[in-house]
This record gives sequence, structure tokens and C-alpha cells, in this order.
Amino acid sequence: MNSGVSKVFNFCSAALLAAFVSVGAWAQSKPAVPAQAGAASTEQNPAVETAGKSGDQQYTIQQQVNEVDLVFTVTDKHGHFIKDLNQSDFALLDNQRAPERVYSFTRQTNLPLRVGILIDTSTSIRRRFQFEQQASIAFLQQTLKPGTDRAFVEGFDVTPDYKQDWTNNLDLLTTGIDSLRPGGGTALYDAVYSACRDKLLDVARGQEPVRKAMVLISDGDDNQSHAYLDDAIKECQRAETIVYSISTNTSPTRERGDAVLQKIAEATGGRAFFPRRLEDMPASFQAIQEELRSQYALVYKPADFKNDGSFRTIYLFCLDRQYKVRAMKGYFAPKP
Repeated sequence: MNSGVSKVFNFCSAALLAAFVSVGAWAQSKPAVPAQAGAASTEQNPAVETAGKSGDQQYTIQQQVNEVDLVFTVTDKHGHFIKDLNQSDFALLDNQRAPERVYSFTRQTNLPLRVGILIDTSTSIRRRFQFEQQASIAFLQQTLKPGTDRAFVEGFDVTPDYKQDWTNNLDLLTTGIDSLRPGGGTALYDAVYSACRDKLLDVARGQEPVRKAMVLISDGDDNQSHAYLDDAIKECQRAETIVYSISTNTSPTRERGDAVLQKIAEATGGRAFFPRRLEDMPASFQAIQEELRSQYALVYKPADFKNDGSFRTIYLFCLDRQYKVRAMKGYFAPKP
């Protein structure tokens, strides 16, 4: 990033909230590390900072820069995406402190997608299962760009059932979804946990920057998991993965499982959908597709960062309070 391009968020501490003015001050020129603007993430990257000269030789100081890559969306009160905001329109607190430095702010990012499709195959959704398969296949066909994006397919009842590993081959993904069969109990928390641990946690490390998302199709009723709901959510946050959940409950009233799907989605910066009819499910997939292509990406260095494995909260909001920001609630710092 060129000198003078990187802006700093300046905060005024007023109660818990803080208003920043990103046009007020500029960061000291410093080479920016490559940005992984997918989901919120932290990773240590070496950055070189020139300290001065001694005789004819220039000497440098090597230091570690901790990056947080935060992806978020903004909607108005009607749920329409707002795509033309600037860095100065937002305020941010990381662990209740303003970030030390902002490396980049981009709109409508087109980074490669890494998407996990998790489909509930338990007995409780048997009569809706074929429709879920068809809608999932259509979503992948419309969303994935074969040259850059990849996805995997996991069905789950009592245990996770990986039908297709990471690939950009739509025929293989379609075959994987078609091969799923309903039956058994529901271990939703185990499925989400294992998908993040086994497939999404390390998918971007050492590779090109990506955005990671999970599409979870279920009624949300878990009756078999060994993991708890909080375990599943924390693993999503460790894997820096946004979860979009689609409820298969079409009853007139919200069920307990719907609250579970809502909680997972909100904690990861995603969104929960509750179609009133099975025929409305494709519209939910369409909304997810639009959101994945209507995001902002913010890359910054937290203040007072420590590699202690602790959970650090994120609070991001738009200064124009008629707009709603959806972002991860926080992330786990790496351990030493």
C-alpha cells in the first residue's frame, strides 16, 4: 500500500461507544502485509520497518504485525444492501479499544469463495429433503466461479458425512449432494464443529486470500451431539467462517431450533433465513449469493494485541444509525 493511502481510525471515547474520524490523521508510512479479507481473522505476518542508517548501510527492525481481516455487510431498514459507503462512515472497537492502524478498506470484494454446504439428513426433514437438494445444487451453480471458488458438501444426521471434499467441479458437487440420503437423529453441533475444524480452519493458510462461508440447511433441532452449541460457535469463530443458516421449519410459529440457527448466524456475522414455504427456499439462497458479492473488507492492526489464545470482541457500527452492520462478534487470538 502506498504512503498516504492507509488511514487511521481516530476515536473519541464517549462512554462505551466511540466515534471515529478516519479523515483526520494518516498512518505513518509502513508496508502493508497481504490482506486476507475473507472472514475476520488474525495471523502473524512479518513486516519490515526502516529505522535509520548507519554510515552507508541502512539497517532495519523486524517486527511482527498482527492483522485482523474483517468482512461485513451493511443493510438499510428494509434489508437492502448498501454498497457505496466509505471508511469514514464506520466506527470500530477491538477488545474495547480503537485499532492501532488500518491497512485497507475495500468495497464489494471479489476474493475467492470457500463455501461449505451442510445439509441436515435426519429423519425430521425427510419430506423436505429432495427440495433442499435441488435448491442447494442451484445455489452452487449460480454462485461458484469455477476458476477461483471452491466448495465441499457435508450431510449430517447422527454423524457428519462428507460426500465431496473441496473442489470447483460443479458436477462432483452435484453428485455429492444427490448422493445424500435422509435418516437418523440430528447432531447439528457436531456437524458444524467438525466442518470448521476439518475443512475450514486451515483452508486459507499459506494460500491466496479467500472468504470463508458455511451454508447450513436444517430445522435446528439437535438431539445427538457430543459438542454444545457454544462449542460449535467458537469453532466457527476460530475458523473465521461466516454462517448462513436456512431453516427447514415451515410451521407458522418459530420453533426452538430456529433460535439455534439464529444464534449461530448472528455470532459469526452471517444471517438466518426462515422461509415460510419450501418454495421460498431458493429466494433465501439468492439472498446469500447477493450478500457474498456485496461485502466490505477491513484489514487492521489491533491495539495492545497479545498472542494468548483469548477471545477478542469486535464492535463495528455505521455512524448513520439507520444502517445495520453485520459482522463477526469477535475472534480468537493465536496462541504462542
